[in-house]
Order: sequence, then structure tokens, then C-alpha cells
Amino acid sequence: MTTQSESSAAPPPGPVVDCVVVGGGPVGLLTAIFLGQAGLQVGIVERQPQRYPLPRACTIDHEALRILQAAGLMADHANLFEPSRGERGGYEFRNGAGELLQAIDWNRAAESGWANTNGFYQPDLEATLEELAVATPGVTVHRGWTFQALTQDDEGVSVELAVTAQPAEVTQVRARWLVGADGANSAVRTELGIEVGDSGFEADWLVVDYQPLVAEKWSAFVTQYCDPAQPATAVSSGPGRRRFEFMRRADMTVAELGQESTAWRLMAPWGVTPETARLERHAIYTFRGRWAHTFRKGNAFLAGDAAHLMPPFMGQGLCAGLRDARALTWRLGMVHRGLATQAVLDTYGPERTGHVRVIIDEAVAAGLVICELDVDRAAARDAEMKKRSRDPDAITREPPHPRLGEPSLSIASNGADGRLAPQGRVQVLDRLGLFDDIVGGGWQLISSIGDPTEVLGDEDLSWLQRIGGVVADVSSAGSVQDVDGSYARWFAKHGCEAFLARPRACARRSNLRRRVEPSPRERSWRNVRDNDAASAARRRTARRAPASTGRLVRRNRNHFRRNGSVRYSDRRSARSGAAAVRGPWPDTLELPARVRPARSPAGRARPPPGGAGAPADR
Repeated sequence: MTTQSESSAAPPPGPVVDCVVVGGGPVGLLTAIFLGQAGLQVGIVERQPQRYPLPRACTIDHEALRILQAAGLMADHANLFEPSRGERGGYEFRNGAGELLQAIDWNRAAESGWANTNGFYQPDLEATLEELAVATPGVTVHRGWTFQALTQDDEGVSVELAVTAQPAEVTQVRARWLVGADGANSAVRTELGIEVGDSGFEADWLVVDYQPLVAEKWSAFVTQYCDPAQPATAVSSGPGRRRFEFMRRADMTVAELGQESTAWRLMAPWGVTPETARLERHAIYTFRGRWAHTFRKGNAFLAGDAAHLMPPFMGQGLCAGLRDARALTWRLGMVHRGLATQAVLDTYGPERTGHVRVIIDEAVAAGLVICELDVDRAAARDAEMKKRSRDPDAITREPPHPRLGEPSLSIASNGADGRLAPQGRVQVLDRLGLFDDIVGGGWQLISSIGDPTEVLGDEDLSWLQRIGGVVADVSSAGSVQDVDGSYARWFAKHGCEAFLARPRACARRSNLRRRVEPSPRERSWRNVRDNDAASAARRRTARRAPASTGRLVRRNRNHFRRNGSVRYSDRRSARSGAAAVRGPWPDTLELPARVRPARSPAGRARPPPGGAGAPADR
């Protein structure tokens, strides 16, 4: 089958594939790449005949870069990303006078081995991902085809597609699964009848992308200008590019804010003028916090903006979509290869919903801080944030990483289970680099006290081998040298001897000398190829199900203390025991409903059509 990216309508996929992915944005492309690498036949369907040429998402975090690393993109394309670093850190809050209110240190590498936060240019990332998808065996890209409808049965889905330019030209494709990664206005979600929850947050912002023509006064870091006269954001949008965002005040119409002259006027205080910069794009977007009530219906799944939207203040919109892609594809890959039952697919939606709801809440809370328009309340906010900024720990604290989990899970017993697993620099013989590149990604069983295979049973080892897991001893006497001590610090912090990391690099802590039983949920999906499955399930093992990774940090988990007319939110320890994150990040304020940003008037501009990824998400 010929794969085309620039023609008006490439040949359709099929007639039979393992999976149809609707949406050719970053989330859809990455989903297809991972599925192709797992041995599935995948057809990507994108209604636009060509890639969207303008920037949309522009921020990506270290965890998402590790996911791209797993897909094989980072080895040759790390230069697509510009780390957000600055003199005081990588993320600053300033008031209307330009005074520093809060600084978050993103200057050092994060647990995933990459810079905490990075700017990027989405057209370049999409082009690179599409090239990688086309080069992946079993993956084909079909531009110029629009999803129309689907029907399901126990064996799979029948998908109806139409040529975008000629809707009367229709074809049918049969697939075992379908993934809807078709953006905020998802046709797949609508066809499935999945309802959407809403946080109630809504604010219009002007997004301006430009290329500096002269040297700028600041480096590539993120600044939130908490100015009640004009809330604004400055952020890197990739090497050689910058972005400003300006909130619409109630005294300005959408039409006025959307004028090019307005963009230049608002950027002028920073020395950005037609003489010093080239304007690439200016558009108005409405920032919201929304989520699908379920990410799965039968053999159809949602991922990316089709499943959730969030304000861009934490730069997590696209990151959440890439997590979806990884979380879904390792499950589908295991079912496809007979290594897990269909029950593992039931864990995708609850796990991702719980995680993304925490991120949405954090983004909304940060937005309410930044969007404050009342002068007196802004002054009270500034005074409190300045006071807290004198705490050295507050300046160096990183943003929190919510643990994985489901609303029904309560088995986690410590603060490490379900949290992000580390990736450090290691050396094996004469090879030096990040762990995933040197030893291997995917499932990882890593020990700090010796070879973990010596204490695992035959069934455990056989299962680990079948799923392509790697085993590593990073102790001082081990064959894998912990070059920068990152693993030693992680084990000491969490008080354990070994951990099992699944493909999304989430840890399950274990002490090898006091191992634990596999959970009932694990037995429900794990395909144990053993003559005595019951006996095998009773064995004491050193691994747990990836679905059973931590208790959900509940949506309204924060404790608030009132200070005047605002309430300051401190993140406390996770419910499962040991403190996971101490203190605030950022010093977020939950403002009363009466001071939330005004809703947009009717007729507000909509994001441009196309593939996955909210256009203004960072």
C-alpha cells in the first residue's frame, strides 16, 4: 500500500487492519508508531490533506521526552527541543511591576533524564513523527480521509470513511480496535456518545507566535505575568521562536483582541516590534478544563484532546496526550501478542482519567492565580507569594507528578508506587548513556542489591522474558554502573531495594527479601502460560500489576487555609502514606467563583481544524 502525505487523498487503509487511528497529530502518530513497533497493522486516517503549518502546542516535559525516546525519536532529533532554563530557574511568576513572586527550578535534569520543561515547534515535531510513522513496518498514513461512523461487535469495529474533498466517496475498513485521537471536537467521541465533564474554567487569550530578529533580553524560560491590568505569559516555542499570550479583559471585545495591531501593542513593553520580530501567527483561543467521562467504549478508545482539555498554564496538554498514547499502546500490544487478556484494556480509562483530572485541577488553579483582575486581591496574592519566595525550598521545588491509580484502588502502601520511575545515566562496558538507550526500555526490573533474577521463580522469569522485560543490577558491584548516582538516591529516598517499571516508566516498589503476592486484578488480565495457574498466582513474586500502581490522589485532595479573601492551596502528602511532595507548587490560589475570568461572548474564535493536540496547549 502506498503511503502519501501531500496528496489530496491517499488510498484508504484496509480493507482489514488491526487498528485504525483517527487523527494525524502528534498523539495519533505516536499511537500508531508504538502499535506498529508492537507488530500491529495500523492505518492512520487524517482528514487534512497536508500537515497544519502553524504552531499550536509548544511545551513538552521530561516524561513526554522519555516517551518520545521510547519511540526512537530522540536519538537523532533531540535538537527539536529547547530546555526552559533561566537565571533563577525555568518557571517564574512576576507581578505587574515585574517583581519576582515565585521561581521554580527547572535548570537541572528531571527524574526522566531530560530537562524538566522544553519548548518546541509543533510543525517540526509532527513532520518528524510522520516520517517515523511512515518508516515503521505495518503503519500507513492516509491523508484526505474523514471519519464518518462506526459499528461495533465482539470481534472489532467497522469504520466508515469518506474522502474529505468528495464526501460521497465512501469506503469501509474493518479493524480490531479504533483509537480516536482527533482533537477537541472529536467526531469519534461524538459518534460513541461519550459525554464530557467541565471544570467551569473558561478564559479567552490571544496567542502570538513570533521569531526574534535581534537578541532578546531574556533566555528560554517561562514567565507568568500576574498583572491585573493585563495577565500575560512569555514562553519558548522552540529553538529560535517565542510565544506571548495575553488574557482578554472584560473591557475588550474578541474582535479587538484579535487584531494584529493589538498583538504588536501588547508585546511592545518587551521590545517586540515589527522591527525586531517576525509575526508568525496570532489567534484567540478559549482555555478550558474538560474531560471525557470514559476513554473507552467497546473496542474504541479516546486519546489526547479527544479525551481531555486543560488550560495551558502548566504546559501539560500535549504531554497528557502522549501519556495516553503510551498507556494505551502497551496494553493493546500485550493483548495482540497474547501476553494479556482483554481485561487489561479496562484499566486504561480509569487510570488515565484519574491522572489527568489531577493535572486539570492544577492547571485551573494556576490559571486562577494568573487570571486575577481585582487589584486588591492581586496585591494580597503578591504579598503572600513574596513571603513564601524567601523559603529556599520553595524556590528549588519541582512541580508535582501525580501518581497513577483508579478510583477503586487502595492497595498502595508507600509513596513510590505508581509514581514516575527514574532514568539515569549508566555505563555498561564501554557504552555510556541514558538507561533506556543502553539497557533497554519497556518493562524494567531494577535492583540495588544484586541480580534480581536470583530471587525470582521460574514463572516470574518466564513472564518477564515473554513481555520483553529487562533486568538490571545497579549496585556498586553490578554490571550496570549508576554513573551519576541517580538510582542510589532514588532507592535511598523511597527505602526499597528494587522496582518494576512498566512501559510508561511508573514504579512498583519492592523489597526483594519481603516480596508480595500478585494482586487479584493482576490475575484477571495477566495471561499466565502455566499448567497450574492457580499455583503460579500463589507464588511470592517481586512484581505487581501495572494497573495496580498507587492510590488515586483525589481531585479535591488539597487542604486549604483561608487568608483574607483568597485561599492558598498547599499540596500535602499523598493519601497512600509517605509524603510524596511537600509544600506548594506553585503557591497556587483557589479564588472564589465570583472572581473567575469572564466567559467569552458568543462568536468566539474556535481552534483550527485538524489532528490531535489543542492548538494553544503548551
